[in-house]
Amino acid sequence: MLLLQYCFLGSLAIATFKNLTTDQSALLAFKDHVVDPRGILTNNWSILYPVCSWVGISCGVRHRRVTALNLSDMGLGGAIPPHLGNLSFLVYLNVSYNNFHGHLPSELGQLRGRLKFISFSRNKLSESFPAWIGVLSKLQKLGLRNNNFTGPIPNSLFNLSKLEGLDLRFNNIDGGISSKFGNLSKLEKLNLGNNNLQDKTFSQVKFRRTLALCKTWSIYFFESNNLCGPIPPTIFNISSITVITLYENQLSGHLPSLTGHSLPNIGLLSLFKNKLIGTIPNSISNASKLHTLELSENSFSGLVPNSFGDLRFLSFLNLGNNQLTTESSIAGWSFLSSLTNCRNLTYLALASNPLGGVLPSLIGNFSASLQQILAHDCKLKGGVPQEIGNLGGLIALSLRNNELNGTIPTTVGRLKQIQAIDLQNNNLRGTIPNDICHLKGLNILSLSENKLSRHIPQCLVTLISLRELYLDSNELTSGIPSSMWSLEYILQINLSSNLLSGSLPSNIQNLKVLTYLDLSRNQFSGDIPVINAGLKDLAYLSLAGNQFEGPIPESFGGLTSLESLDLSENNLSGKIPKSLEKLLYLKQLNLSHNRLEGEIPTKGPFKNFLAQSFLWNYALCGAPRLHVPPCKKLNNSKGSKKTALFVLKYIFPCTISTILIAMVIIFIVRRRNKRSTKNANQEVLLPLATWRRTSYLDIQRATNGFDECNLLGKGSFGSVYKATLSDGTNVAIKVFHLQLERAFKSFDSECEILRNVRHRNLIKIISTCCNIDFKALVLEFMPNGSLEKWLYSHNYFLDILERLNIMIDVGLALEYLHHGHSLAPVVHCDLKPSNILLDEDMVAHVSDFGISKLLGDGDDSVTQTMTMATIGYMAPEYGSEGIVSTKCDVYSYGVLLMETFTRKKPTDEMFIGEMSLRDWVNKSLSGELTQVIDANLVRDEQSFFVKVDCLSSIMHLALDCCMESPDQRIYMTDAAAKLKKIKEKFLDDVASTN
Repeated sequence: MLLLQYCFLGSLAIATFKNLTTDQSALLAFKDHVVDPRGILTNNWSILYPVCSWVGISCGVRHRRVTALNLSDMGLGGAIPPHLGNLSFLVYLNVSYNNFHGHLPSELGQLRGRLKFISFSRNKLSESFPAWIGVLSKLQKLGLRNNNFTGPIPNSLFNLSKLEGLDLRFNNIDGGISSKFGNLSKLEKLNLGNNNLQDKTFSQVKFRRTLALCKTWSIYFFESNNLCGPIPPTIFNISSITVITLYENQLSGHLPSLTGHSLPNIGLLSLFKNKLIGTIPNSISNASKLHTLELSENSFSGLVPNSFGDLRFLSFLNLGNNQLTTESSIAGWSFLSSLTNCRNLTYLALASNPLGGVLPSLIGNFSASLQQILAHDCKLKGGVPQEIGNLGGLIALSLRNNELNGTIPTTVGRLKQIQAIDLQNNNLRGTIPNDICHLKGLNILSLSENKLSRHIPQCLVTLISLRELYLDSNELTSGIPSSMWSLEYILQINLSSNLLSGSLPSNIQNLKVLTYLDLSRNQFSGDIPVINAGLKDLAYLSLAGNQFEGPIPESFGGLTSLESLDLSENNLSGKIPKSLEKLLYLKQLNLSHNRLEGEIPTKGPFKNFLAQSFLWNYALCGAPRLHVPPCKKLNNSKGSKKTALFVLKYIFPCTISTILIAMVIIFIVRRRNKRSTKNANQEVLLPLATWRRTSYLDIQRATNGFDECNLLGKGSFGSVYKATLSDGTNVAIKVFHLQLERAFKSFDSECEILRNVRHRNLIKIISTCCNIDFKALVLEFMPNGSLEKWLYSHNYFLDILERLNIMIDVGLALEYLHHGHSLAPVVHCDLKPSNILLDEDMVAHVSDFGISKLLGDGDDSVTQTMTMATIGYMAPEYGSEGIVSTKCDVYSYGVLLMETFTRKKPTDEMFIGEMSLRDWVNKSLSGELTQVIDANLVRDEQSFFVKVDCLSSIMHLALDCCMESPDQRIYMTDAAAKLKKIKEKFLDDVASTN
């Protein structure tokens, strides 16, 4: 028996070796056929090491066969070779976030016996949707998003009876939505958004029956296709569904009524940008858990339902761009009374509806959670109610393009959180109330196209956050208050078409970041002041229709960013300065109706200007195409020749000698001073005290025209580039995507916060750039990249002590933001590894305050926000209700702790259903900790138990941070202190074992 046992074990070892050789051969062949620019596979996949130790490879415990292949985000490219089909024990295959192109090889169908997970998302794969996927009978999740797959979804896909998740968004899949989706009895999440589906059968009886079978669906994404016809009512009978997005389609007909059992669990319903008609049914209130409702850009008509008030969790309501009306009676806006019951409401959009009527005083009954009211283009009459001042949490108020009259209520001065007020194009009268000057956080004030009179308030100088001021087309008189020129960070000013008078002072150039200035159609007089390169970001300047006289200043040539210049209809005289030829970006020029004379310049932008730019002047001359007489040529007489000889013989040599002597003296002085100022210059390069602005041209040069080679990364608000400034300083430049509405808010809040917080572990701001169509931050460059790179790039490694130091740095940064800041507590809101940057000494710096918000007084202050953090890191109360406090950051810090020491993302595909990173770690503390922590941390047997003890303490601290209830979580001061003690104990234990 003993002999038989030895024979059996020997044969098993031979079989295992043969199987490993099969897997090894398949993987080596795969390596040889792909492009590996980072050398990750080239340097790691070697016959010198066991297959199961290769990067991205996991093996089964029993047979030691390859069961998981994770090659995500390794920069791999080329066509996917067929050799992966030989990995017959493969259960998990993830090749997402790479650059593979071409088609998926059919040989992968050989993995039908065990394969449960496939992800080829975010590659460049193309050709028709692979039909062979239908043979993978065990498949549970399939991710092919963000590729170029074409053609219809093959019928074979509907054989996958165990499929739970299907993500095909952002492809070019066409055809219709098959009625066979009902065969996928376990499907929970379906995402077909952003394709070319053109389904005219969407609402037909056959498809409705299919939907009736889909009882397991929870998330249903069909947005941005070409779906036609009515919405099938059966969609609303799927009780498990939590999200429906059908926006940006061609859906028509009525919104189906909801019964008492319809969509009991839905939280988000988005139907905007379709062709839906009819009334919004009162039965919408049966979806009792609804928090987000998007019905904008349709053709809904009738009254706004009063039943909205029954949606207790409603936080976001957008009914804009429809045909909704109100009752003709004085109580026409009575639906607002019901909406005041929605105590979580933060966003209310009714814009571009013919509502009419009068805005009632009960608008002041909304809770402090309401942040935005958008009611522009609603044909509103009457006045702005005094009760508007009760909305203490309001951030944005837009009532433009209505028929409002009366005066601006003084109670607006109570809106302490307001950032934007837009009352443009109404019939408001009276003065601009001084109470507006109490709004210290105001960014945008638009009162254009009203009948406001008298003077501009002097106290506007106190609005240090003001970036855009629009007072044009009113009846304002007197001069511009001198205090206006103290708003050094204002970006846009429009005071045109008023009755303003007086002269312009020279300190207009104090507005160093100004990009837009329109003072046209007023009664200003005197000379135009000398404006030098201090206004280097100014892109639009109009002084037309005034009474300015004298010459055009030569200094205008220093306005290097100028794109449009209008000086028409004044009394300007003299010549057109040659310095204007330097304005390479100048596209529009109007100097007509003045008293200018002399030659019209011919270089630079003047090559493209037409005659209209110079009409009705005194005595201009130049090219025939400009419809002016030619300029007289100078006579080349003997006298002029003698003068030239005299200059060359006597004047020129003296001038050259003087210049050379001056240059030598300057060189000696500069060299002497260079040593004494070198260290000082290095010291003041980064601190906030040296706050300065950088032009678009500087940034363009520093990034080499935003070259992709300098791209460090992309985020939800913009892209980050490595750049070198003109003084040789290496920086990181964050360029914001201005097509996103949140990017504007992110920029403003990030500027304000970074200007006021200073800490060793917070990223430092060096400069900013603010143009009409361009916003950027210049930040301190971190040469060692992000924590994410060090955790997940296989060419880098951090030991326990290095990870501890980094997390202590992060904890100290958050402690400062929450408790040590001189202003109100600051909540980061988006803490994750990509936002933790490392300098040359591996000191961590927390970055990206794009969605952070300043809270009220006290550490436990909470507020509401519509901005969403990154999935996996957000606290439960943030994701479900939008509630934000400093305890949200504590939760994210706990997740970050677990991720740093397990090297497992909270969004990993293994975390499905009820299982999360937190639950996984919590279960391991009962005795299986080594199964969850990063194996690289305890691979060395030396100090093994000391390391495990340290990691156990870290995980307990992380779980204390991730308690379900915010009140049960510890404060950052305690978390940072505990982590320091864990580090001290670890160092002592290591020293004692050695």
